[in-house]
Amino acid sequence: MINTKLFLIFAATLTIYSCKTSIISSPKPLAVIPSKEQLAWQELEIYAFIHFTTNTFTGKEWGYGDESPSIFNPTDMDVDQWVRTIKDAGLKAVILTCKHHDGFVLWPSKYTQHSVASSPYKNGKGDVVKEVSEACKKYGLKFGLYLSPWDRNRADYGSPSYVEYYRNQLKELFTAYGPVFEMWLDGANGGDGYYGGSREVRKINGKTYYDWPKTIELVRGLNPNILFFSDAGPEIRWVGNERGVAGQTNWNTLNIDTLYAGKAGIEGLLNTGDENGKYWVPAEVDVSIRPGWFYHAEEDDKVKTPEKLFEIYLTSVGRGSNLLLNIPPDRRGKIHENDVKSLLEWRKMLNDKFSNNLAPDAKVKVTSVFNKKTKGQNLCDGNIKTYWAAGKNTKEAIVELNLSQSKDVSFIEIQEYIALGQRVKSFAIDVWKDNTWLEVAKETTIGNKRIVQIKKSNTSKVRIRILDSKAEVILSEVKVW
Repeated sequence: MINTKLFLIFAATLTIYSCKTSIISSPKPLAVIPSKEQLAWQELEIYAFIHFTTNTFTGKEWGYGDESPSIFNPTDMDVDQWVRTIKDAGLKAVILTCKHHDGFVLWPSKYTQHSVASSPYKNGKGDVVKEVSEACKKYGLKFGLYLSPWDRNRADYGSPSYVEYYRNQLKELFTAYGPVFEMWLDGANGGDGYYGGSREVRKINGKTYYDWPKTIELVRGLNPNILFFSDAGPEIRWVGNERGVAGQTNWNTLNIDTLYAGKAGIEGLLNTGDENGKYWVPAEVDVSIRPGWFYHAEEDDKVKTPEKLFEIYLTSVGRGSNLLLNIPPDRRGKIHENDVKSLLEWRKMLNDKFSNNLAPDAKVKVTSVFNKKTKGQNLCDGNIKTYWAAGKNTKEAIVELNLSQSKDVSFIEIQEYIALGQRVKSFAIDVWKDNTWLEVAKETTIGNKRIVQIKKSNTSKVRIRILDSKAEVILSEVKVW
């Protein structure tokens, strides 16, 4: 921790900068850094999960696999309404469950009859995957897909022929509906099911059965820039819970050599990441707007409130993760009115709370700079591509924002320049109160974005103390709300 004497030395050498954009050179990156695709993914921040299949019409969460395709019959299907609502709520992408564990597929696959082609929807001529992908293009959203590795319908699940069937499905999806920004791999694999009439329990070795390296290589050949989500990544990891909560300590790095989708006992590791991990695998926070992942009429009065969604935003995006919010269509084939209302009010709340950034007009003091182009002024220029870097090998530092006059402050937002790695291990926040500094928060990691909510304080100055870092501190933005 930085002691009082050290702060006095720092304070005597602070340099004041005005907020103007500059071109900057780079300090040396850490050994583990994100790819350009991971950096672009991080900027999405919030996107939607869509769970919609036979379960919507049976009331189940996990279909057994013996459901007749004839039950898939939305009465007023409106995919445009789904994606328009998601866009209006400020979300940037959609991930569609093209096949859940029950094995029913939402496109007319030539490899199975257990599909939308055997349903009454559009007299068997429907293609929900195509409709969603085209709506995403119309509204400027990215499109992702979920294809459950587990299939409780297939008679050959557990044998090598099923893996070939699964890969054939992937070929169909990635050649007809791309580009796809993210593929979501579920950790639920093996158990009881219909399995073509056998009605039995089948166990598989989740580590080896699917031969994921070969499957991933196949998909990358069709969609080179795709990111894969699973417990083991390789590019995006599960956060370890479905409550919408990333770890207060949240490292983007992880050792994935011994991990695989569905491996037990790793929830805590997935939640916090590994400070010394050898791979960049940031967390994605998945949570549903309802208690279940699929629509159930009895949950119409249990839709998460805008206030709860805002809380989840702070514990996901506000802790350096991305938020994947599930929004399940109802039996009509529409997003229910209660869900729409909550989503749009949540968006209004986000806009209201984060509309008045006080930092651009502030004067910035920093304790040191890496060079003359990585100045403190870059912290308030509104450009995440520029940054302030502390002096070489400086693992402790202070940033002080003088707001010129007292303002009410409720949130402090800090972003690291993660293109050069995640560095900060701990920090504290102070506000100027009664002619002295008052500590109002003490936290650990920052990462892509850290939003710290403090008790509303009327103050003219805000100070961020970096208490420990893996290397010289590099921050891209500081905002005061």
